[in-house]
Amino acid sequence: MAVIVPTNKSVEKLEGIHLYHGHISNCSMRVRMTLVEKGLPWTSHHLDLKKKENISDEYFGINPNGLVPTLIDDGVVHIESNDIIAYLDEAYPDPPLRAVGSEEEMLEWLRLAASIHVPAVKPYVYATMIQKKVKKTAEEQKKYDELQQNEELKKFHSKHAGKSAFGEEDVAKALGILEECFAKLENALEDRDCIMGDRFTLADISWLPLHFVLIGCGYPFERYPNILRWAGALGSKESYKEGILKWCPDFSKV
Repeated sequence: MAVIVPTNKSVEKLEGIHLYHGHISNCSMRVRMTLVEKGLPWTSHHLDLKKKENISDEYFGINPNGLVPTLIDDGVVHIESNDIIAYLDEAYPDPPLRAVGSEEEMLEWLRLAASIHVPAVKPYVYATMIQKKVKKTAEEQKKYDELQQNEELKKFHSKHAGKSAFGEEDVAKALGILEECFAKLENALEDRDCIMGDRFTLADISWLPLHFVLIGCGYPFERYPNILRWAGALGSKESYKEGILKWCPDFSKV
């Protein structure tokens, strides 16, 4: 469970649940959905990622990777979205979002979703959508490089610095990873309403935002009828409407 000690000590005084999040962040969508499912009150600290509001000394002092979301529960700082939703389900167990008798399998779906974020999801989203609309100034890039200590993230963002851009090779690599994962998800959803069976769990919460964001970027989900059926049915849930659509009605138009 990703609990950290922040250098920005002001957040350790916060009471209740506070969420630093971005409207277009699929990782933030997971946490917002979980909070809605749990019926938990929370204080919103929204960061506009398109305006690079996360690139600041203040926020890097809360989350050392400069990423959203960050959840603070009575002054304790939690990072990494799948770790956060697993924490929320343990700390606030009613209603439960675990798969009865198959918890390890469910957690494996969370780990898989997390593992493809930087090598596949982010490059595909940036190449098809974000880099067309958002560029860092030289000053913003310099500030990011000074603050960011995570080498994987530094390498990723170096491809979006100055005149650099994600190209066909990056997209092809991302597509290979995504195709393998979505083929696995397609098979898992055969004759199932949810990833773990009939019960809505954290596994669905982890993967639904990926579908929402990637389909908004033009990913060809038509080859996966089970995924389309699953996403279409779960799109009527209140947590989907409040956790995703309320903040980002249409990712294709961000």
